[in-house]
Amino acid sequence: MTSEELLNKVRKIEIKTRSLSKNIFAGEYHSQFKGRGMAFSEVREYQPGDDVRSIDWNVTARLNRPYIKVFEEERELTVMLLVDVSGSRNFGTLSQFKRDMMAEVAATLAFSTIENNDKVGVIFFSDQIEKYIPAKKGKTHVLHIIRELLTFEPTSAKTDITAALQYFANAQKRRCTAFVISDFLDEQFVHTAKIGRKTELEKAWMIASNKHDLQAIQIYDKRETELPNVGLLKLKDAETGERIWVDTADKQLRDAYAKAWTISQRALSDLFTKTHTDHVSIRTDEDYVKALKTLFRQ
Repeated sequence: MTSEELLNKVRKIEIKTRSLSKNIFAGEYHSQFKGRGMAFSEVREYQPGDDVRSIDWNVTARLNRPYIKVFEEERELTVMLLVDVSGSRNFGTLSQFKRDMMAEVAATLAFSTIENNDKVGVIFFSDQIEKYIPAKKGKTHVLHIIRELLTFEPTSAKTDITAALQYFANAQKRRCTAFVISDFLDEQFVHTAKIGRKTELEKAWMIASNKHDLQAIQIYDKRETELPNVGLLKLKDAETGERIWVDTADKQLRDAYAKAWTISQRALSDLFTKTHTDHVSIRTDEDYVKALKTLFRQ
């Protein structure tokens, strides 16, 4: 991609996603994410009708009369985007690649953040932490994020969501809102869930969601859910590089392929249920606007 092509693509995404952020998501973002956290403000003397659970017993004991803690809503948020940059994002059979939709979704969330005068940062991950962009405010910062979303090439093609969550939970000390944007094709997680064991991902997700407000956005393609009957196909695993011939005319094989997808989605659904995580799944040929509005309203 030349510099001119990159600038045109950045500009195109900016126009589309910034417009969505201003005109569609601004209200939902503000009402759902603003003020979720509560910050200590001051203590004042207890008044009839105050919640006794707010009494500051240390101050009360020191001054020999009841005082309560006063909290106020934290009006400035930090939003972190955990974006999957593994090899499987370079797949798409309908209107676009998964990586392109991931970039648009992330850009829309980033612009929604700065429209509300909040800070946004990004963690790119594969089976390792590929890049960390600390949270900042401003349009220039968001445009930098978009350029990275479009051009960043990871050093590894594999996936380890567990490692990304562990890094995030350790690096981000203050509570924030975070969106994990991924296809969730993590073989280690699916295999462990399939045999009924508590997964490392589940443990890491629980720890991260206890510290932060965690949301999940799954991006997938139709051909990951079912194989078409088109005869003999040579397929390549985008994360391992392994190549294999597949006879798609074999109904038993197509049924097994569809069943494997169903099992993986059930494991994912169980994970989100156990960790009380709001989530949406978006197919590459679907309009992500409706899905994001649903997520914001959950």
